[in-house]
Amino acid sequence: MELKENDPTLSRLRSACDDLKKLVHTSVSVDASLEEADKKFAVMHESLSMASKRVAPLQTLSIANKALDTRINRAISPALTLLQSFKLSESLQRKLLELAAKLSNETVPKKRLKKLIKYVECVEKLNGSIDSISQECEPAIQKLQEVVEFLSRTKATDQYRTQQLKETLITLKALYETEVDAMKFDGLLDEALLNLQDEYESLLLQLRHEDIGQAEKDDVQEIVPTVLGSELEIEVLERISRTLASNDCMDICIDIYVKARYRRAAKALMRLNPDYLRTYTPEEIDEIEWENLETAISLWIQHFGLAVKSVLVSEKNLCSQVLRSIMEGVIWPECFTKIADKIMAVFFRFGEGVARCNKEPQKLFKLLDMFHSLEKLKPEFSETFDGEAGADICDRFRELEKLLVHASTKVFWEFGLQIEGNQDGLPPPQDGSVPKLVRYAINYLKYLASEIYSKPMAQVFRIEQSWKAGILSKPETDENLLRDAIANVMEAIQRNIESKRLRYKDKSLSNVFVMNTYWYVYMRTRNTELGKLLGDQYMKKQYKIVAEESAYLYQKQTWGALVRLLDKEELNRVNKDGIGAVARGKMEAFMKGFDEMLQKHRSLYNIPDADLRDQMGDATIKLVVPVYEEFLSTYSSVLQAKSYLSPKTVKGLLGQIFEGGNQQMGNGRSSLRQRDQRDYIGGRLSVSLENSRETKVGRPSVSLENSREMKGYSRSRSNSSAV
Repeated sequence: MELKENDPTLSRLRSACDDLKKLVHTSVSVDASLEEADKKFAVMHESLSMASKRVAPLQTLSIANKALDTRINRAISPALTLLQSFKLSESLQRKLLELAAKLSNETVPKKRLKKLIKYVECVEKLNGSIDSISQECEPAIQKLQEVVEFLSRTKATDQYRTQQLKETLITLKALYETEVDAMKFDGLLDEALLNLQDEYESLLLQLRHEDIGQAEKDDVQEIVPTVLGSELEIEVLERISRTLASNDCMDICIDIYVKARYRRAAKALMRLNPDYLRTYTPEEIDEIEWENLETAISLWIQHFGLAVKSVLVSEKNLCSQVLRSIMEGVIWPECFTKIADKIMAVFFRFGEGVARCNKEPQKLFKLLDMFHSLEKLKPEFSETFDGEAGADICDRFRELEKLLVHASTKVFWEFGLQIEGNQDGLPPPQDGSVPKLVRYAINYLKYLASEIYSKPMAQVFRIEQSWKAGILSKPETDENLLRDAIANVMEAIQRNIESKRLRYKDKSLSNVFVMNTYWYVYMRTRNTELGKLLGDQYMKKQYKIVAEESAYLYQKQTWGALVRLLDKEELNRVNKDGIGAVARGKMEAFMKGFDEMLQKHRSLYNIPDADLRDQMGDATIKLVVPVYEEFLSTYSSVLQAKSYLSPKTVKGLLGQIFEGGNQQMGNGRSSLRQRDQRDYIGGRLSVSLENSRETKVGRPSVSLENSREMKGYSRSRSNSSAV
C-alpha cells in the first residue's frame, strides 16, 4: 500500500526519526561528559587518600586528649569538694572558739544553757565537717592516683608535670593518714568533747532530789516522784549525750551519767541518816539490842519504799529522757539498772541479814512488817524495774521475800515448840499465878491475830503451803490456815500448863494455878480477834470449862475439906456427956485448918484476876460462913468454955484474903499502899482475934492468937510489912 505525501502517518514517522537522531546525538554528548567527570573523580580520590594519610595522627591525639580531660575532671571534682570541707572546718573551729569564750563568761543559768546548746550544735557541725573530710579525702586520692597512672602509661604530658602530680598525690596521702585523724582525735574537736563531758557531769550533778526529808514524814503511799530538771536542762543533756555517743564517746558518756546520778541519788538517801544499813551481816544484827533493831527495821521499811517510789522512779524518768536517743533507746534501761543496783543492794543485804539472823519470837512482827511492805510495794517495784535490764533486781526482790516467808514461819513454829517444850527454864509460879510465858504467848497471839498482822501472816502460811504441797494443790483459805496454826500454838500452851501443873505438890495450889491460867487465857481472848478466829465454843470448851472445873476442885479440896470438919453426923452418934468434947475438938480442928488456909492464901495462894477473886471469895464465904454459923449456934451451949471467932469475923477474914489486900492478892496497888494496907490489916486482925473472945461463949485452953500457927503467921506478916 502506497502512502501519500500528505499522509499523517508519514508525517509522524518522520518526526519520530528526527527525535531518534537527536536522542543519539545527546547520548554521545553525555557519554563524553561522563568520561570527563570520571577523570576528575579519579584525581579527587587520589587527593583525598593523600590527605587522609596526613590527618590520621591528629585524630589519635584528639582521642587521647579527650580521655585525659575526662580523668582530670574526675579528679578535680572531689578535690574541690574536699577544699570546701576544709574551709568549712576552719570556719567552724573559729566559731567554736568564740562560743567557748562566751560560754565561760556567762553566769546566768538559763542564758548559759542556751549558749551551751549553740556550742553543742557547733560541735556537731564540726564533727560532721571532719567526717566529710575523712570520707571525701579517700575518693580524691583515688581519682588523682588514676590520673598519675594514666599519664605514666600514655605519656600524654612531659615528665616534669607527671612528677609534680606524683608529689601532690604523696602529700595528699600523708595528709589523709595523719592530719585528718589529728583533726578528729587531737584537735579542737577533741577539746570541745572534753569540755562537753565536764559540762555534762556538772549539769547532771545539779539535778537534785528536793524535799527528801519531808517525804520521809509523809505517808509512803502518797509519795510523788521528784521532777528532775527543766525542759531546757533535759534538752541540753539529751543533746550532749547524743553528741558524745556519735563521737565514739558513748562508754564515757554512760560512765559519767551512772557515776553522777548514783552520787546524787545516794546523797538524797543519805539525808535520811540510814546509819543502820552499815550493819547487815546476821552475826552483827544478832548483837544489836532489840529496841535498836526494831527501830532500824521500821526505818528500813520506810526508806525502802521512799527509795523506790521517789528516788529511783525519778532517776528512771530522767534516764529515759536524757539517754533515749542513744542506740534507739536500748541503752538507757541498762544505765538506770546500774544506778539502782548499787542503791538497792544496800537495802537488800540489810533485809537479808535480818531474815537470816536468830529466829527470836519478838522478831516475827517485824519480819511480817517487812514482808507486808514488800507485798504492797511489789506493783511499783515491778513497774520500775521492768524489762530484761531489771530482771536481776527483781530476782533479788523475790529472793528477799522468800527469805522473809521462811524466817516468819520458822519463828512462828519454833515459838510453838519453845512453849510446848517448856524452854522458858522457869518452875511453875509458887503462888499459882499465871506464868509469864502464858501471858507473853497469849498477848503474842492476840497481836498476831489482829487486823494488822493476820493478813500478812496468813499470806505467809499460804505461800509456805504452796511450797510444800505444790501449786496444783487445793489451797486452804487464809482464815483456816491462820486458825489452824494458832490453834496448834494454843494446844502447845495447854500442854505447857499441864506440864507445870504436875510439878505442884500442893493439889489446891495446882488447882489455883490451872484456874488462874485458863481463866486468864479465856478472859484475855474474849471479844478479841483471836477469840473470834478460834471461835467462842472452842474457847469455852478448852479454857472456860477447865477453869470452872479447877475452881470447883479448889473449893472442894481447900474449903470443902475444912467445912467437913464441922459435920454433925459424928455428934449425932455421941451421947450428951461426950457432945461437948467432940464439938470442941471439931471447932479446934476447924480453927486450926482455917488459920492454915488464911496463912496459905495470904502468903502462898494468889488469884490475880479481881473478878475471879471476887467470885471465889463470895463462893467461899457462902460455903464456909453458913456452916460455921450454924455449927456455932447449934453447939453454943457446949462451947461456953471458950471464945471463938464470930461468923462476922470469919466472913471478914475470908473477905480480906479475897480482896487483894496482901502481897499475893494485891498486884494492882502501889508498893507504899500495899505496905500501909498490910500493916493496917495485921493490926486489925490481932485486935479482932483478941477481942472476939468476949463475944464467944466459953474460953479455949489455947488462944488462936498464941498458937504456933498464928505465931508463924504473925512473923510472916511482920516480915512482909518490913520489905
